[in-house]
Amino acid sequence: MNTLLPIEKRNSVLSRMAELLEQERANLKTINQQDLNNYSGDDLAMEKRLLVDDAKIDGMILSMQQLASQEDPIGVERFNFDHENGMKIINKTAAFGTIMIIYESRPDVTVEAGGIAFKSGNKILLKGGKESLLSNLKIVELWHQALTANNVATEWVEYLNYNREETQAFLEKPTQKVDLIVPRGGEKLIAFVKKHATCPVIISGRGNNFVYINKEADLKKALDIIINGKTSNISVCNALDKVLIDTNIENWEAFATSIVQELQQRNVTILGDESISRVTNIPQIESDLIWYEEFLDYKIVIGITNSDQEAIDKINKYCGGHSATIITKNDAIAQEFMENVDTAAVYQNASTRFTDGGQFGLGGELAISTDKLHQRGPIGLQHLVTNKWYIYGNGQIR
Repeated sequence: MNTLLPIEKRNSVLSRMAELLEQERANLKTINQQDLNNYSGDDLAMEKRLLVDDAKIDGMILSMQQLASQEDPIGVERFNFDHENGMKIINKTAAFGTIMIIYESRPDVTVEAGGIAFKSGNKILLKGGKESLLSNLKIVELWHQALTANNVATEWVEYLNYNREETQAFLEKPTQKVDLIVPRGGEKLIAFVKKHATCPVIISGRGNNFVYINKEADLKKALDIIINGKTSNISVCNALDKVLIDTNIENWEAFATSIVQELQQRNVTILGDESISRVTNIPQIESDLIWYEEFLDYKIVIGITNSDQEAIDKINKYCGGHSATIITKNDAIAQEFMENVDTAAVYQNASTRFTDGGQFGLGGELAISTDKLHQRGPIGLQHLVTNKWYIYGNGQIR
């Protein structure tokens, strides 16, 4: 078990890491360019996640600064009970111990996940993708500098430079105790980790998010939210993939046509159900199975519903459990939708692109969980803890 470091020391490491990221900004971009040059795939979303530019580095630095300024998540009292026999019983938050995160192509995760785990008293094992190896190794080198500068062992942040076979072997027979694993990436990665892991796993990363346009929607807002959700960043799990239009909207056909035209101007591939295809002349989906798909691409599916309940049922059947939004001026209808849609985040009149630890005020996130145990949605500093019972007695026996 790792000995818990004083909060002052944890904060000092994070502050130093922020300084080092600023100092090494140019170097980090140069090294990342080598990763980009070495990447031979044609996955646009992967390439966007792989890139480290000034905006990404600004985000990394801000994440470290925000984490350093936040309250200590360890030792927070959750429950207090005085037993009739005189014992005092207290439940407090505690560190997990060692957390392993497996992720693809995102060097900023090496900063953010490392920071959140470390601040919450955990050792972190980072297993990044081969496409971002040089960037990740440079960032881990900075972590080790920040730790060493504060007389903290570098083992608190460890990088596992493993191939697929070595990763599988580690998952099945870890060479050190691992308390929690977070796979952050596509469905193949998640399935691989679930199959081979021998400790608890938090599922993270799958989107397939829906927007439902209710009959009382502000159609201008609806259009803006669809465009933002689909085109502002295709490489993220909070991007939009599916649109449902209420046929009770006056002249819904014209509205559907306007959505198609706006998306086509932005080079989005659009597929429709039978009704949408007939009205807008876009290709019709070949199978309902496409409603289950997350695209991570300039691609979207649009369909109709005849009622709010039909929209709720369709979302609950096909979505990835991540985010869904209703566009409506009717707050009562919105509340009913939000209560009954089974996703980690539900919205009224806003883009799904906000499902993010930083946007939710958490100071970043380890991952966005679509599991219901132990935490759902963005996993921030406050959630990367377990709990522990403290019982104070003076000789009581049962």
